[in-house]
Amino acid sequence: MENEEVRVGVFICHCGRNIAGVIDIKKLVEEVRKIPGVVYVEDYVYMCSEPGQKKIIDAIKRENLNRVVVAACTPSMHYETFARAVETGGLNRFLYEMATIREFSSWVHYREREDATEKAFKLISSTVAKVKGNKAYEPVKGRVVKKVLVIGGGIAGITAALDIASAGIPVVLVEKTPSIGGKMAMLSETFPTLDCAQCILTPKMAEVARNPGIKLYTLSEVIDVEGFVGNYRVRILKYPRKVDPSKCTVCSFCERVCPVKVPSEFNRGLSFRKAIYIPFPQAIPSSYAIDVEHCTKCSACVKVCPVGAINLDEQEEIVEEEVGAIIVATGYDLYQGLKLREYGYGKYRNVIDSLQFERLLSSSGPTGGEIIRPSDGKPVKTIVFIQCAGQRDVNHLPYCSKICCMYTAKHVLLFKERVPDGNAYVFYIDIRAGGKGYEEFVKRIQDETGAVYIRGRVSRVYEDSSGKLVVEGVDTLSGENIIVKTDLVVLALGMVPTLPPDLASKLKIPIDENGFAQEVHPKLRPVEVATSGVFIAGVIQGPKDISETVVQASASASKALQLVVKGEIEKNPLIAEVNRDVCNGCRICVSICPYNAIEMIEGKARVNEILCEGCGACEASCPVGAITLRNYSDSQLIEMIKTALR
Repeated sequence: MENEEVRVGVFICHCGRNIAGVIDIKKLVEEVRKIPGVVYVEDYVYMCSEPGQKKIIDAIKRENLNRVVVAACTPSMHYETFARAVETGGLNRFLYEMATIREFSSWVHYREREDATEKAFKLISSTVAKVKGNKAYEPVKGRVVKKVLVIGGGIAGITAALDIASAGIPVVLVEKTPSIGGKMAMLSETFPTLDCAQCILTPKMAEVARNPGIKLYTLSEVIDVEGFVGNYRVRILKYPRKVDPSKCTVCSFCERVCPVKVPSEFNRGLSFRKAIYIPFPQAIPSSYAIDVEHCTKCSACVKVCPVGAINLDEQEEIVEEEVGAIIVATGYDLYQGLKLREYGYGKYRNVIDSLQFERLLSSSGPTGGEIIRPSDGKPVKTIVFIQCAGQRDVNHLPYCSKICCMYTAKHVLLFKERVPDGNAYVFYIDIRAGGKGYEEFVKRIQDETGAVYIRGRVSRVYEDSSGKLVVEGVDTLSGENIIVKTDLVVLALGMVPTLPPDLASKLKIPIDENGFAQEVHPKLRPVEVATSGVFIAGVIQGPKDISETVVQASASASKALQLVVKGEIEKNPLIAEVNRDVCNGCRICVSICPYNAIEMIEGKARVNEILCEGCGACEASCPVGAITLRNYSDSQLIEMIKTALR
């Protein structure tokens, strides 16, 4: 191959008018033909289309091409598309490169046709210079453990676990609370169909408990992750439940005699629970658990348990699991209402958040579904809903949580069903109802319930001498000041991800500016992150409703299955390699590698091909130039620079 004549084929995409509307394609083709080594040039309106790919395949065979450059969009969007076409034409995929002339030229020089054309030529010519020095490689292969770890037991984690287990692949499901179910278990009904949330969720929860392919760890957290894609070693810390789920019959004798009462997390502080408790009636595992923080170890529960299920001496335990892929679905929490002082959350008991209102609406909630004031138990006749509480606000959450307009509309409807003569007011900035049947649902609520929708922000909420809440705001449509006296205020607080920073660090999951997990590509790879073998699902990727969460969870499950089902993984071979004759064993590369992919063997560095992600940190840090990245040699990069500057 070294003595073989280099025959480069260049294929230029019009991308409709994205590229051709700015760049002079005809002139570009003429100039590219003059580049040394280029023996064939062709342009087409959409090179990524089936006919466009066929042109590449046919040209490779007909023109005996041994290098290919595609000038189009970015590799993150269509590298794989053209790589498969190149392979179909009989050429190794690593003898092809992409020149990004859309994002780097036409999109940034859309008013400068000549400059855009010249820059496109420089990009293509430098890419040709690089591809001339490329070598053919075969994918790196490694063993894959046929088991998947799912972190988070909400609707996303449950869906992913069931999808994977149904394909015959074992699943380890880890949930930090005593029961799976997540926030969805707190809901009364779901929009826009008003299905009972428990009716949808609890059968799936029970299915998780019955499925022999799912190993469930509740009251547990992932504390360490080692290894690499296909071969992860995970350490899980199991906190003591102190009640054996296999023995517990949920007879409630223990709960009756427990002297300790603390606010219920599940009911968002609207009721109390005992130190030995079951989070909610449909909890999975169907068993009591002891809150070790508040338990006084009085042993009253031990004495009355008829089956001997309680062990107050149970200690923490660390278990290890080997898995091939990891799905992170740790869910969300609500933004802290205490930070919104103007609304009186935490100061006035009758200012509550949306999940607290869900618990008031629920028949299994603290009031049996009756809407009453938390302060005195009196019926609620007037209610004010404040949307975008802390959202779309640079001082709090700059983003929209996407579902608040919908669940507020649902809350209005359920309130009016229970209190037909009640008055409902909704302060909003904009109504955002993007989803199947969503706009119709909101319109129906506005037309049928008589609720007063007021476009404007609330300036403050305070309590008058009679105990009523006073809401002051402005109607931006009429310009009038609005004052409403009300019994209850419900804040639509924003959604914030609950992705523990230490877990994100261990899994090397990139985090965006708002704390959400950063996907590789929002359209083409929305459930994948930069770390191979790690996938995301649910609100940790961004605000979404239940249906979107379920879709994303199934997508993550599909990706994980695709990875582990074969029992073997193929990985990109464009990674670092060490010239052991030059290596002086200084270990700088070992200390700097973010993937722990370099080890010392007989005093010399060696790269673990499965672990290495080809980031290049080791090459940049090597003081003797012993490390290079495949197909990114110094000579190639220097030639690219020289070519671009000619």
